[in-house]
Amino acid sequence: MKVVEQLAELRGFAVSDLEQRARDLDDKVFRLRLQRSMGQTESGNRIQPLRRELARIKTVLREKGGRG
Repeated sequence: MKVVEQLAELRGFAVSDLEQRARDLDDKVFRLRLQRSMGQTESGNRIQPLRRELARIKTVLREKGGRG
């Protein structure tokens, strides 16, 4: 999915949905970082896309005036 399409989709969500999605992604990133630090998985290539999506969600939240 292209970035423009993803942003258009995110802008269609309600603020509460975006906040929940941001919390979920933040938790996933934390868990992957923890696993990588303990040597359980090679998750380095999975963290960056999640962090970028989290940043996009926070950007849309700021545009909408919600928390982010």
